[in-house]
Amino acid sequence: MANLKLVDKILNRINGHGKGWTFSAKDFSDLGLTESVSRNLRRLAEKGKIVRVFRGIYVYPEYSAFLNEQVPPSPDDIAHAISRIRGETITASGLSALNQLGLSTQVPAIWEYISDGPSREYEWQGGVLKFTHQPNKELSALSSASAVLVQALKALGERNITPEVVQALRRKLTKKEKENAVREARYATAWIYEAVKKIAEEKDGHDA
Repeated sequence: MANLKLVDKILNRINGHGKGWTFSAKDFSDLGLTESVSRNLRRLAEKGKIVRVFRGIYVYPEYSAFLNEQVPPSPDDIAHAISRIRGETITASGLSALNQLGLSTQVPAIWEYISDGPSREYEWQGGVLKFTHQPNKELSALSSASAVLVQALKALGERNITPEVVQALRRKLTKKEKENAVREARYATAWIYEAVKKIAEEKDGHDA
């Protein structure tokens, strides 16, 4: 691979991740200088091999034969591509967290995330990504699955944690994710931790 041109190395990595992968020059920083990688990504976009989402962010396009059109990139994938550029920890919050866990089918106009970096917003064809700063201690102690779960519970509010919601989340999360959540969320608000413990109870055969 050492004898391959930079563009070929970039294409190999893109192909390795597969259709739908969202990325930036940062994801190829080990292959060459950022300026050279960025230049090659721009050229690949001009040739139609990748698609520019907005400045610095690209997607390896996925095509739907059923819809007869290109599948838009996942807002969550875009958000995490941005977080990798910035070296920040993020997690979905509000309606975005509910959407990820299947508790809402509403497509947000603004995809919300909390971040240990500065607050900012990004606009693209699919809507707006909003990053809101939170202290790192609220993110670093939780795995990604636990963090999204806590944010979803916050978005719902204590009064809306019904048995149906508990059952839905119990089925959505794997046994390992539930075990991690109980261990990691112990310092969350009391009602959130009680909800997490209920979700982690093995009441059905859907644990994996």
